[in-house]
Amino acid sequence: MSERRQLINLAYRLLGSLADAEDVVQETYARWYAMPAQQQEAIESPGAWLTTVASRICLDLLGSARARRERYVGEWVPEPLPDRTEWIGGRPDGTTADPADRVTLDESVSMAFLVVLESMTPAERVAFVLHDVFRYPFAEVAEIVGRTPAACRQLASSARRRIRASQAPATPAARRAGIVRDFKAAWEARDIDALIGLLDPDATTIADSGGLVAAALRPVEGSERIARGLVEVATKAPGLTILERTVNGQPGLVAQQDGVTVTVMAFDIAGDRITRIWAVRNPEKLRPWTGAGRLPEV
Repeated sequence: MSERRQLINLAYRLLGSLADAEDVVQETYARWYAMPAQQQEAIESPGAWLTTVASRICLDLLGSARARRERYVGEWVPEPLPDRTEWIGGRPDGTTADPADRVTLDESVSMAFLVVLESMTPAERVAFVLHDVFRYPFAEVAEIVGRTPAACRQLASSARRRIRASQAPATPAARRAGIVRDFKAAWEARDIDALIGLLDPDATTIADSGGLVAAALRPVEGSERIARGLVEVATKAPGLTILERTVNGQPGLVAQQDGVTVTVMAFDIAGDRITRIWAVRNPEKLRPWTGAGRLPEV
């Protein structure tokens, strides 16, 4: 069980879904416990065995993900994660999440990073995450992916180029937080001009509702359209409370209606302008934000 957190961290980065990551870890453990004790004892490194099995399950799921995405209503955005100090249980049975289920928040789980991972082939994604994020040697990656070490090196290199091409020059963390804070204030004031000033002229907002709640089914492009849409939302929902929160390790916002989290927003910022907003409204992706029991920091 000491490997659980590592497996959750790996599966979340590979799949972009905490719910799917939990399922992968459960299936991995089910396969371990299905083996006879003698077979378990013959495995030199249980941790390596569990990682290999979990990675292969993820690889299979990624292979079928494209078909699942085509059936998804509207845009699909990775599942957002709160800061670990604010992790909320949100399990259907009312229990709090195990601290071992928490995902370590670093740059490899920022929403922008996960969205780029979504554009990769399954083999590229697995090779890149295992090698570049978790530092597995290509010989071990090759066994998991079913390719040669040289092929895995090429896959990771291709993935690295995608990451580099998508990255804007880094904005200092304090400046990012300040821009998100200014955005919150402008939204609360319903100040269209201030919102437009904070948005890149070619900014894009992508909403994920899963068809379960109201949201734009296609990306909204252009600073003025985005600003007017946000003001319209605030006007139609006068009781909306906007809170500054860490979303996937970056400054973000959470919108609550009557104390219930209804939207989690992640931002991509270049210079002093917001270039992308990801607004997750699908209630099934807001489980860690909507439960009752808080966990202490570990």
